Amino acid sequence: MSNIKAIIFDLDNTLLWDEKSINEAFQATCRMAADKASLQPAVLEKNVREAAQELFASMEIYEWANMIEVTYLEALWGRFNSGHHPAFHKLEQWAPVYQKESWTCGLQKTGIDDPAFGQRLAERFAEERRNHPLVYDDTFHVLDHLHKQYPLLLLTNGAPDLQQEKIDSILGLADYFDHIIISGTFGAGKPAPSIFQHAMELLGISPEEGMMVGDNLDTDIKGAGGIGMRSVWINHEGRTAPAGNLPTYEIGRLSELLDILQPALLQQKRFG
Repeated sequence: MSNIKAIIFDLDNTLLWDEKSINEAFQATCRMAADKASLQPAVLEKNVREAAQELFASMEIYEWANMIEVTYLEALWGRFNSGHHPAFHKLEQWAPVYQKESWTCGLQKTGIDDPAFGQRLAERFAEERRNHPLVYDDTFHVLDHLHKQYPLLLLTNGAPDLQQEKIDSILGLADYFDHIIISGTFGAGKPAPSIFQHAMELLGISPEEGMMVGDNLDTDIKGAGGIGMRSVWINHEGRTAPAGNLPTYEIGRLSELLDILQPALLQQKRFG
């Protein structure tokens, strides 16, 4: 471990607890809907999620959005008003329609045909998500320890404006990182070797000198493995990694990363 010279972090559900923010936004919005109409919040949430997934998969630029890893949930609250690729302009125009239709279709599945109400719920959901950015309780503890010892790079898939908004919503988060790469700006997303190569060039390291930390087997772990870089998988849900995509290390929460790096941290402190 002593030859680790830099650490690369994923953002969503690694440092930022995006899943919980989304869940809380759904719960708040669906409770508001239940106060206005006769429906069960949990049923509405299920119906909206299903409608949103179907609509997202049917859009013209789905393959491109999937490539940079814009998700259907992010499209439910994103503005997508930056980015040089022409597809971002299409996404910016399409998103408000998608957001309204997702909630309107979800309402219809519960027996309520009210597009105006669907519009209000779409706006409320986006507001709730923006008002409740969350990090894990050990995020800053880990970053406080590591940024003093290693160059850190944040490598996140998604749309430039949305990912930057997430970063900026957590006061002080960006200050820990020497570099930030967003797939929508770079033009390719994890697990593409090109975006990892770009990260290594910025850090001035070889694959053997880096470590990728993330929660996503298909992007973070697969991408790191594909270039010969060590990886740490944050397995929040106790899943089993497939034999063909095993991480170097597996942890249940971010703070366990310090245990993996502890010998190197102690050595650097002693001789640094």
